[in-house]
Amino acid sequence: MSRPAPVRIPVVVDDQARRSEACSVPRPLICLAALVSLALAATTTTTNAASATEARVLVTQASGASGAAGAGESTATPDEVSAAELATALDLAAGNRAQIERALADCPADQRPAMEFLVAHMPSDDLQSLTADFLLEHVKIAFEARAAAKWGDQIPTDIFLNDLLPYANVNEARDDVRRELRQRFWPVVQDLDSIRLAAARLNHEVFRQTGVKYSTQRRRADQGPRETMDTQMASCTGLSILLIDACRACGIPARFVGTPRWSDNSGNHSWIEVWDGEWHFTGAAEPTGDQLNQAWFIDRAAQATPGHPQHGIYAVSYRRTDLRFPLVWRRGASPVHAIDVTTRYQIAPAKPAGMIDVRFRALTPGQPQRCRANLLLKDEAGEVVFRGQTLDESADSNNHLTATLAPGRYTLEVTLEGQVLTQTIDAREDGQLVTVQTEGAKDEAEMPAANAADPVVDPALQPLQAWCDADPATRGPLAEQPWATAPLTREQAQQAGQLLVAEHQGRLRAERAAEHEAKLLTLGDLQMPYDVRVFGDKPANGHSLYISMHGGGGAPKRVNDQQWENQKRLYTLEEGIYVAPRAPTDTWNLWHQGHIDELFARLIENMIVFEGIDPNRVYITGYSAGGDGVYQLAPRMADRLAAAAMMAGHPNETQPLGLRNLPFTLHMGEKDSAYNRNGIAQQWLEQLAELQRQDPSGYVHWVKIHAGKGHWMDRDDAEGVKWMAQYSRNLVPDRVVWLQDDVVHPRFYWLATGPQPPREREKVVAQRDGNRIEIISSDRSQLAVLFRDDWVDMDSPVEVVSGETTLFRGVVPRTITTLSATLSDRGDPTALFSGQVIIDLPAKP
Repeated sequence: MSRPAPVRIPVVVDDQARRSEACSVPRPLICLAALVSLALAATTTTTNAASATEARVLVTQASGASGAAGAGESTATPDEVSAAELATALDLAAGNRAQIERALADCPADQRPAMEFLVAHMPSDDLQSLTADFLLEHVKIAFEARAAAKWGDQIPTDIFLNDLLPYANVNEARDDVRRELRQRFWPVVQDLDSIRLAAARLNHEVFRQTGVKYSTQRRRADQGPRETMDTQMASCTGLSILLIDACRACGIPARFVGTPRWSDNSGNHSWIEVWDGEWHFTGAAEPTGDQLNQAWFIDRAAQATPGHPQHGIYAVSYRRTDLRFPLVWRRGASPVHAIDVTTRYQIAPAKPAGMIDVRFRALTPGQPQRCRANLLLKDEAGEVVFRGQTLDESADSNNHLTATLAPGRYTLEVTLEGQVLTQTIDAREDGQLVTVQTEGAKDEAEMPAANAADPVVDPALQPLQAWCDADPATRGPLAEQPWATAPLTREQAQQAGQLLVAEHQGRLRAERAAEHEAKLLTLGDLQMPYDVRVFGDKPANGHSLYISMHGGGGAPKRVNDQQWENQKRLYTLEEGIYVAPRAPTDTWNLWHQGHIDELFARLIENMIVFEGIDPNRVYITGYSAGGDGVYQLAPRMADRLAAAAMMAGHPNETQPLGLRNLPFTLHMGEKDSAYNRNGIAQQWLEQLAELQRQDPSGYVHWVKIHAGKGHWMDRDDAEGVKWMAQYSRNLVPDRVVWLQDDVVHPRFYWLATGPQPPREREKVVAQRDGNRIEIISSDRSQLAVLFRDDWVDMDSPVEVVSGETTLFRGVVPRTITTLSATLSDRGDPTALFSGQVIIDLPAKP
C-alpha cells in the first residue's frame, strides 16, 4: 500500500512571547479530518522507522507568525504530527478506541483540528480512559471561552492549542469540572479587558469562593481539582492545577511551572504562568493584589540552573517536546512534556554586597508543625536589625521569614505563647535556615516577660514596622516610601492598621500630654479650655463622649464665662465623659466658625488616645448659642458623631440634608419666639419628616416643642441627651447625602474630595448595593470613594457608576498609604479605610 504524502499544517510549535503582530488574529488550522481515514489505512501495514518518518505530517509555523522565544528560551523545533501518528494514537487507545474515534467524528468541523491536536499529543493513559463526551464538552468549552473573552481574538492558535485547550496539567485526575469552573468564575472576569488583570482576580476569587487553602495535610500532591475543592486543601501543585483550570475555563491561556528542587536543596515548588502577549507568573493562592510577576520565591528562582534536571525551572507543554517535566511526587518516567524556562527567572532584586539571606521558622511546642511567632534580631551591639513574624502551616513549606544580614553573631528573641525565647545564632551562609526549637523552653519564671505591646508583624509589613520604630525626624514621609503602595491582603491590612494606630497614638501621647493634662487646646491665637466630668463605669469599648456647648454669643466675656459655668452642670449622664468647652471667641457665631471643627476634631482624637473613649459613641449638644452650633456642626461633622441634640438654638442658613445618617433631636420652647426660633423649629420638624418619608431608612429624628416653655425649658430638654445614648455611629451607611456648608470638609463617611479641593455648598448623593457604588448626583467633577473590608468584598471587583456610565470596575488594592491617610485625617482607629478609588465624573449636560 502506498503511503500518504506529507501535508503541512500551520500550527506554531513554540509557546513563548509573540511579536505584537502575531497576537492580533488567531492563525487558521487546516483540518486533519481526511487524515483519520488515511491513518486507519496506514495501520494495515507494518511500518519501520524509515516508513514512519516518510509518513510524517510536518507541523510548522504559519507564514508571517513569528515564534520569538522569551528571554533564555530557545525556539523549539517544529512538532511533527502524521497520519501514522494519529493512527498510532488510536492504536494506543486499545479498548477505548471507539470513544476516541467518536470524539473525532462528532466534533464540529470548526473544532475538529483542535480535537485532533488533543488526540495526537494525548498521553496513552488518557487515550485509554477518556470518553468522547468528556473530550467533546471540553473542546466546546475551550472555544466558548475564547469566543466570549474580550481578549480572545488576541490569542494565537498555537497558544490556544497548547495552553488553553488542554484538559489537564500534569498527572492529576482528569476531573470533569471545566463547565462548573466556567459558570462559577467567568462572572468575575467577563468585563475585564486584560488577561493579566483577569488572572490576578481569579487568584483572589477562586480560593476565596472555594475555601481551598495550602496544607501539608492534603491527601496527595498531584490531586485533581475535584478532590482539592472537596477537601479544601492542597499542596502548591494542587493549588496551581485548580487555578490553571479556572483560568482556562475563563479563556485565559495558562500553564503549570515548577522546579524539582531549589538550588539550595530546600525543596520543590510549583506555580503558574499566564500568557498575555508574553508569559507572566504568580503563586497560586498567593495573590499580590492585581499584580503578577511578584512572589516570595523570586530570589530563589533567580538561583536556578538552566538545563539542570533538579535545579532548573520547567513549564509544562501539552505539545510534545524533547524534555519531560520532572514529577517529583511520582516514581518512574514522566509522561508530561516540558520546556526549560529557567533563564527568564534569573533576574532578582540586587542584594547588598557581602549580605546573606537567613531564613527562620518556629515550631509549635511539642509538635513538628510551623507556627507564627514574633521574631526580633539584635546585633552584637544590642541594636535591633530585624523583626518579623514566622509563618505557619498555611504558607508553602519552603516559604520562610527571611532576613538579609551581614554575616556574624546575633541574639534571636522569639515571642511565642506568652514567652520570650532567646538564643544566639551565627549567620554564616546564604540560604541558611534557622529553626526555633520551642519544646525545650524554659519555665516561665526563668524567662523575661513578653512585651504584650509588640505587634505581630507579617513579613510583608517589616518595612512598615521599621518605619514606625524610626525617629520621626529622619524617617521621611510614609507616603513617599516605595512599599507603602504595595497591595495588601485583608490580614495584612488589619495588621498594618494596628501598627499605624500604635505608632500614631504613641506619638500623640508624647506630643499632647501637656495640653490634655491642662484641658486646654490651642489653635493659632485661639484657645479652648474645657471641663471634664466622668459618669458611670467604663464599658468594655470605652466611655461615651458628650460635648456640650454653652450659650451666650455676642456678649461680654464675663457673660459667656457664666454661660460656660452653667453648661458644666446642665446635664448629667448615666454613663460617659461629659466635656463642656469654653468657646474660643465671644462673637455671635462662637460655635460654628471654622476653627470649631478643627478644635473638636482634636478634642475627640485626644479623648480617644488619653481616655480610651469609644469613637462610635460621640455626641454633641448645646443650648441657645450652643444650639446654634449643633444645628451647624451636626450636618457637617455627622460622620464623626453618633447623635446630636439641639436645644433652643437657631440654624441660620443650615439645611438638614446632611443629617441623613445622624439621629437628630430638637427641643424648643413653645414660646421661644426670639429670632423666630420656635417657628423655625416647626419648619425643621416638617422638613425632617418629609426627608424621612422620601428616604425611610434615613433621617432618624425626634422634634419636641415643649408646651408653655420659653427660651429656658426648665431642664425638660435633658430627655434629649438621654435619647441620644441609644445610638451608635454607622461609619459606612449604604447611602450618603453630603452637603458642604460654608466650612468645608474633605471627607464624609466613605466619600472624599480627592485631589480637587472642596467647595462651599456643593452636594453629592451616593449609595451602595453590595460591591456596586452609584453616584446618584454630584456637584463635583471628581470624587474619591473609600473602601474597607467590613463594607465591601475587597477581594472581588467593585463597580462605581453614574447613571449608565461605569466610572470604575476592578479590585481595589488595600495599601498602607490609604490606611495612614485615613488615620491621620481623623486619628480614629475605627475609621480606617484601606483602599480608595479616584473617579472623574461625566460633565453635566
